[in-house]
Amino acid sequence: MQEEVPVTAPGSVEEVAKALSENGYLADEGLTTAIFLALALKRPLFLEGDAGVGKTEVAKVLSSWTGGELLRLQCYEGINLAQAAYEWDYARQLLHLRAVEASGESAREAEDEIYDERFLVRRPLLRALEPTLGSPPVLLVDEIDRADDEFEAFLLEILSEYAVTVPELGTIRAEVPPVVVLTSNRTRDVHDALKRRCLYHWVEHPAFEREVEIVRLRAPQAGERLARQIAAAAGALRELGLYKPPGVAESIDWAAAVAALGHRSLDEHTVDVTLGAVLKYQEDQTRVRSAGLSDILRAAVLRSGA
Repeated sequence: MQEEVPVTAPGSVEEVAKALSENGYLADEGLTTAIFLALALKRPLFLEGDAGVGKTEVAKVLSSWTGGELLRLQCYEGINLAQAAYEWDYARQLLHLRAVEASGESAREAEDEIYDERFLVRRPLLRALEPTLGSPPVLLVDEIDRADDEFEAFLLEILSEYAVTVPELGTIRAEVPPVVVLTSNRTRDVHDALKRRCLYHWVEHPAFEREVEIVRLRAPQAGERLARQIAAAAGALRELGLYKPPGVAESIDWAAAVAALGHRSLDEHTVDVTLGAVLKYQEDQTRVRSAGLSDILRAAVLRSGA
Protein backbone atom coordinates (compact mmCIF):
# COMPACT_ATOMS: atom_id res chain seq x y z
CA MET A 1 0.00 0.00 0.00
CA GLN A 2 1.43 3.38 -1.02
CA GLU A 3 2.10 5.74 1.84
CA GLU A 4 0.08 8.97 1.73
CA VAL A 5 2.07 12.15 1.43
CA PRO A 6 1.13 14.55 4.27
CA VAL A 7 -0.23 17.92 3.32
CA THR A 8 2.69 19.58 5.01
CA ALA A 9 5.02 18.00 2.43
CA PRO A 10 3.46 18.93 -0.93
CA GLY A 11 4.85 17.32 -4.05
CA SER A 12 5.06 20.40 -6.24
CA VAL A 13 4.62 24.14 -6.47
CA GLU A 14 1.53 23.53 -8.60
CA GLU A 15 0.00 21.46 -5.78
CA VAL A 16 0.52 24.36 -3.38
CA ALA A 17 -0.99 26.85 -5.83
CA LYS A 18 -4.07 24.65 -6.25
CA ALA A 19 -4.48 24.18 -2.49
CA LEU A 20 -4.15 27.89 -1.80
CA SER A 21 -6.70 28.70 -4.50
CA GLU A 22 -9.15 26.12 -3.15
CA ASN A 23 -8.86 27.79 0.24
CA GLY A 24 -9.53 31.27 -1.12
CA TYR A 25 -5.98 32.62 -1.57
CA LEU A 26 -4.61 33.63 -4.97
CA ALA A 27 -0.82 33.80 -4.78
CA ASP A 28 1.69 34.61 -7.50
CA GLU A 29 4.40 32.15 -8.50
CA GLY A 30 7.06 33.69 -6.25
CA LEU A 31 4.99 33.43 -3.08
CA THR A 32 3.69 29.98 -4.00
CA THR A 33 7.26 28.76 -4.50
CA ALA A 34 8.35 30.24 -1.15
CA ILE A 35 5.49 28.45 0.62
CA PHE A 36 6.31 25.17 -1.12
CA LEU A 37 9.97 25.38 -0.08
CA ALA A 38 9.09 26.29 3.51
CA LEU A 39 6.84 23.22 3.78
CA ALA A 40 9.19 20.87 1.93
CA LEU A 41 12.31 21.94 3.84
CA LYS A 42 10.48 22.48 7.16
CA ARG A 43 11.87 25.99 7.43
CA PRO A 44 10.18 29.09 8.88
CA LEU A 45 8.84 31.48 6.26
CA PHE A 46 9.51 35.19 6.76
CA LEU A 47 7.05 37.38 4.82
CA GLU A 48 7.75 41.07 4.54
CA GLY A 49 5.81 43.76 2.72
CA ASP A 50 3.38 46.63 3.04
CA ALA A 51 0.40 46.28 5.35
CA GLY A 52 -2.65 44.73 3.74
CA VAL A 53 -0.97 42.68 1.01
CA GLY A 54 -2.02 39.33 2.50
CA LYS A 55 0.92 38.21 4.65
CA THR A 56 -1.13 37.22 7.71
CA GLU A 57 -3.69 35.52 5.50
CA VAL A 58 -1.01 33.06 4.32
CA ALA A 59 -0.84 31.49 7.79
CA LYS A 60 -4.63 31.34 8.07
CA VAL A 61 -4.91 29.61 4.71
CA LEU A 62 -2.14 27.15 5.57
CA SER A 63 -4.02 26.25 8.75
CA SER A 64 -7.23 25.74 6.78
CA TRP A 65 -5.45 23.65 4.17
CA THR A 66 -3.34 21.42 6.42
CA GLY A 67 -5.84 21.16 9.27
CA GLY A 68 -3.20 22.24 11.77
CA GLU A 69 -4.27 24.53 14.59
CA LEU A 70 -3.52 28.21 13.99
CA LEU A 71 -1.49 29.62 16.90
CA ARG A 72 -1.23 33.38 16.46
CA LEU A 73 1.26 35.47 18.39
CA GLN A 74 0.59 39.16 17.81
CA CYS A 75 3.80 41.06 18.50
CA TYR A 76 3.96 44.49 20.10
CA GLU A 77 6.52 46.68 21.82
CA GLY A 78 7.44 45.18 25.16
CA ILE A 79 6.24 41.63 24.50
CA ASN A 80 8.15 39.21 26.71
CA LEU A 81 8.73 35.54 27.41
CA ALA A 82 5.73 35.16 29.72
CA GLN A 83 3.32 36.49 27.10
CA ALA A 84 4.84 34.64 24.15
CA ALA A 85 6.08 31.25 25.42
CA TYR A 86 5.17 30.34 29.00
CA GLU A 87 4.77 31.48 32.56
CA TRP A 88 4.18 29.80 35.89
CA ASP A 89 0.71 29.94 37.42
CA TYR A 90 1.75 31.61 40.67
CA ALA A 91 -1.77 31.62 42.14
CA ARG A 92 -2.11 27.83 41.76
CA GLN A 93 1.43 27.31 43.05
CA LEU A 94 0.63 29.33 46.17
CA LEU A 95 -2.58 27.37 46.78
CA HIS A 96 -0.63 24.14 46.38
CA LEU A 97 1.97 25.27 48.92
CA ARG A 98 -0.74 26.11 51.44
CA ALA A 99 -2.38 22.74 50.87
CA VAL A 100 0.97 21.00 51.42
CA GLU A 101 1.58 22.94 54.62
CA ALA A 102 -1.86 22.02 55.89
CA SER A 103 -1.24 18.34 55.19
CA GLY A 104 2.02 18.36 57.13
CA GLU A 105 4.29 17.47 54.19
CA SER A 106 7.87 18.78 54.13
CA ALA A 107 8.68 22.15 52.58
CA ARG A 108 11.35 20.49 50.43
CA GLU A 109 8.80 18.21 48.79
CA ALA A 110 6.52 21.19 48.19
CA GLU A 111 9.31 23.16 46.48
CA ASP A 112 9.95 20.27 44.09
CA GLU A 113 6.27 19.96 43.24
CA ILE A 114 5.46 23.59 42.45
CA TYR A 115 7.54 23.46 39.27
CA ASP A 116 5.60 20.55 37.88
CA GLU A 117 4.22 20.88 34.33
CA ARG A 118 0.66 21.11 35.65
CA PHE A 119 1.47 24.63 36.90
CA LEU A 120 2.93 25.73 33.55
CA VAL A 121 0.80 28.11 31.48
CA ARG A 122 1.58 27.49 27.82
CA ARG A 123 1.53 30.42 25.42
CA PRO A 124 1.58 30.13 21.58
CA LEU A 125 5.34 29.53 21.15
CA LEU A 126 5.38 26.63 23.60
CA ARG A 127 2.06 25.21 22.43
CA ALA A 128 3.44 25.04 18.89
CA LEU A 129 6.10 22.56 20.09
CA GLU A 130 3.77 20.17 21.86
CA PRO A 131 2.93 16.75 20.37
CA THR A 132 -0.25 16.64 18.31
CA LEU A 133 -2.30 13.77 16.91
CA GLY A 134 -3.14 15.47 13.63
CA SER A 135 -1.26 17.87 11.40
CA PRO A 136 1.36 20.06 13.07
CA PRO A 137 0.13 23.48 14.15
CA VAL A 138 0.68 26.65 12.12
CA LEU A 139 2.53 29.21 14.25
CA LEU A 140 2.00 32.79 13.11
CA VAL A 141 4.41 35.34 14.60
CA ASP A 142 2.64 38.44 13.34
CA GLU A 143 4.35 41.82 12.89
CA ILE A 144 7.68 40.81 14.38
CA ASP A 145 8.99 44.29 13.52
CA ARG A 146 6.87 45.67 16.38
CA ALA A 147 8.72 43.58 18.98
CA ASP A 148 12.00 44.46 20.71
CA ASP A 149 15.51 43.19 19.93
CA GLU A 150 15.46 41.04 23.07
CA PHE A 151 12.40 39.17 21.88
CA GLU A 152 14.03 38.54 18.50
CA ALA A 153 17.00 36.99 20.30
CA PHE A 154 14.69 34.64 22.19
CA LEU A 155 13.10 33.51 18.93
CA LEU A 156 16.44 32.29 17.56
CA GLU A 157 16.33 29.07 19.61
CA ILE A 158 12.81 28.29 18.43
CA LEU A 159 13.48 29.02 14.77
CA SER A 160 16.73 27.07 14.57
CA GLU A 161 15.98 24.10 16.84
CA TYR A 162 12.20 24.16 17.33
CA ALA A 163 12.83 24.14 21.04
CA VAL A 164 12.21 26.23 24.15
CA THR A 165 14.30 25.97 27.29
CA VAL A 166 12.37 26.19 30.56
CA PRO A 167 15.04 26.42 33.29
CA GLU A 168 12.96 24.48 35.84
CA LEU A 169 12.04 21.67 33.42
CA GLY A 170 14.75 21.59 30.76
CA THR A 171 14.48 21.89 26.99
CA ILE A 172 11.13 21.18 25.36
CA ARG A 173 11.64 20.16 21.74
CA ALA A 174 9.08 19.55 19.00
CA GLU A 175 8.89 15.97 17.73
CA VAL A 176 7.38 17.30 14.50
CA PRO A 177 8.25 20.90 13.60
CA PRO A 178 5.31 23.30 13.36
CA VAL A 179 4.67 25.31 10.21
CA VAL A 180 6.05 28.76 11.08
CA VAL A 181 5.14 32.02 9.36
CA LEU A 182 6.62 35.35 10.47
CA THR A 183 5.37 38.65 9.08
CA SER A 184 6.80 42.16 9.08
CA ASN A 185 5.51 45.48 7.76
CA ARG A 186 9.11 46.71 7.85
CA THR A 187 8.53 49.53 10.32
CA ARG A 188 12.09 48.67 11.35
CA ASP A 189 14.77 46.28 10.11
CA VAL A 190 14.72 42.81 11.61
CA HIS A 191 18.14 41.42 12.59
CA ASP A 192 20.06 39.26 10.12
CA ALA A 193 20.40 36.43 12.65
CA LEU A 194 16.64 35.93 12.63
CA LYS A 195 16.30 36.23 8.87
CA ARG A 196 19.08 33.67 8.29
CA ARG A 197 16.97 31.04 10.02
CA CYS A 198 14.07 31.60 7.63
CA LEU A 199 13.18 31.50 3.98
CA TYR A 200 12.38 35.05 2.91
CA HIS A 201 9.83 36.52 0.52
CA TRP A 202 8.81 40.11 -0.13
CA VAL A 203 5.05 40.22 -0.78
CA GLU A 204 4.25 42.76 -3.47
CA HIS A 205 0.95 44.43 -4.20
CA PRO A 206 -0.65 42.16 -6.80
CA ALA A 207 -0.78 43.06 -10.47
CA PHE A 208 -4.04 44.58 -11.67
CA GLU A 209 -5.64 41.45 -13.10
CA ARG A 210 -4.71 39.37 -10.06
CA GLU A 211 -6.14 42.01 -7.72
CA VAL A 212 -9.38 41.89 -9.72
CA GLU A 213 -9.47 38.11 -9.21
CA ILE A 214 -8.85 38.51 -5.48
CA VAL A 215 -11.56 41.15 -5.06
CA ARG A 216 -14.03 39.01 -7.01
CA LEU A 217 -13.17 35.97 -4.88
CA ARG A 218 -13.39 37.73 -1.51
CA ALA A 219 -16.21 40.16 -2.35
CA PRO A 220 -18.30 38.27 -4.93
CA GLN A 221 -21.26 40.59 -4.38
CA ALA A 222 -19.32 43.38 -6.11
CA GLY A 223 -19.45 41.88 -9.60
CA GLU A 224 -16.92 42.03 -12.43
CA ARG A 225 -17.31 45.69 -13.40
CA LEU A 226 -17.06 47.08 -9.87
CA ALA A 227 -14.17 44.75 -9.00
CA ARG A 228 -12.17 46.04 -11.96
CA GLN A 229 -12.91 49.68 -11.12
CA ILE A 230 -12.01 49.16 -7.45
CA ALA A 231 -8.72 47.45 -8.31
CA ALA A 232 -7.84 50.21 -10.77
CA ALA A 233 -8.79 52.99 -8.32
CA ALA A 234 -6.79 51.37 -5.51
CA GLY A 235 -3.80 51.19 -7.85
CA ALA A 236 -4.19 54.87 -8.67
CA LEU A 237 -4.30 55.75 -4.97
CA ARG A 238 -1.05 53.85 -4.35
CA GLU A 239 0.70 56.16 -6.80
CA LEU A 240 -0.13 59.32 -4.82
CA GLY A 241 2.55 58.89 -2.14
CA LEU A 242 0.03 58.44 0.69
CA TYR A 243 1.03 57.88 4.32
CA LYS A 244 -0.80 54.54 4.28
CA PRO A 245 -1.45 53.35 0.71
CA PRO A 246 -4.34 50.88 0.45
CA GLY A 247 -3.55 47.19 0.42
CA VAL A 248 -5.57 44.36 -1.04
CA ALA A 249 -7.49 44.09 2.23
CA GLU A 250 -8.69 47.66 1.75
CA SER A 251 -9.63 46.96 -1.87
CA ILE A 252 -11.82 44.09 -0.69
CA ASP A 253 -13.40 46.24 2.04
CA TRP A 254 -14.02 49.04 -0.46
CA ALA A 255 -15.69 46.73 -2.98
CA ALA A 256 -17.88 45.23 -0.25
CA ALA A 257 -18.83 48.71 1.03
CA VAL A 258 -19.80 50.02 -2.42
CA ALA A 259 -21.77 46.85 -3.16
CA ALA A 260 -23.56 47.13 0.20
CA LEU A 261 -24.80 50.57 -0.91
CA GLY A 262 -26.38 48.93 -3.92
CA HIS A 263 -23.93 50.30 -6.50
CA ARG A 264 -22.39 48.22 -9.27
CA SER A 265 -19.92 50.84 -10.46
CA LEU A 266 -17.97 53.81 -9.09
CA ASP A 267 -18.95 57.44 -9.44
CA GLU A 268 -17.44 60.53 -7.84
CA HIS A 269 -20.05 60.78 -5.07
CA THR A 270 -19.74 57.09 -4.17
CA VAL A 271 -15.96 57.35 -4.00
CA ASP A 272 -16.26 60.40 -1.74
CA VAL A 273 -18.66 58.84 0.79
CA THR A 274 -16.87 55.47 0.92
CA LEU A 275 -13.30 56.76 1.08
CA GLY A 276 -13.08 55.71 4.72
CA ALA A 277 -13.29 52.08 3.65
CA VAL A 278 -10.02 52.33 1.74
CA LEU A 279 -8.07 55.17 3.39
CA LYS A 280 -7.78 55.11 7.17
CA TYR A 281 -5.92 58.39 7.76
CA GLN A 282 -7.58 61.80 7.50
CA GLU A 283 -4.44 63.29 5.94
CA ASP A 284 -4.56 60.73 3.13
CA GLN A 285 -8.22 61.45 2.47
CA THR A 286 -7.50 65.18 2.33
CA ARG A 287 -4.65 64.62 -0.14
CA VAL A 288 -6.82 62.45 -2.38
CA ARG A 289 -9.67 64.95 -2.39
CA SER A 290 -7.19 67.74 -3.14
CA ALA A 291 -5.81 65.74 -6.07
CA GLY A 292 -9.32 65.61 -7.49
CA LEU A 293 -11.64 62.64 -7.13
CA SER A 294 -12.92 63.07 -10.68
CA ASP A 295 -9.43 62.79 -12.16
CA ILE A 296 -8.61 59.71 -10.11
CA LEU A 297 -11.93 58.12 -10.99
CA ARG A 298 -11.52 58.88 -14.70
CA ALA A 299 -8.04 57.32 -14.78
CA ALA A 300 -9.29 54.28 -12.87
CA VAL A 301 -12.24 53.71 -15.19
CA LEU A 302 -9.98 53.96 -18.24
CA ARG A 303 -7.48 51.51 -16.77
CA SER A 304 -10.17 49.05 -15.72
CA GLY A 305 -11.77 48.94 -19.16
CA ALA A 306 -15.13 48.73 -17.37
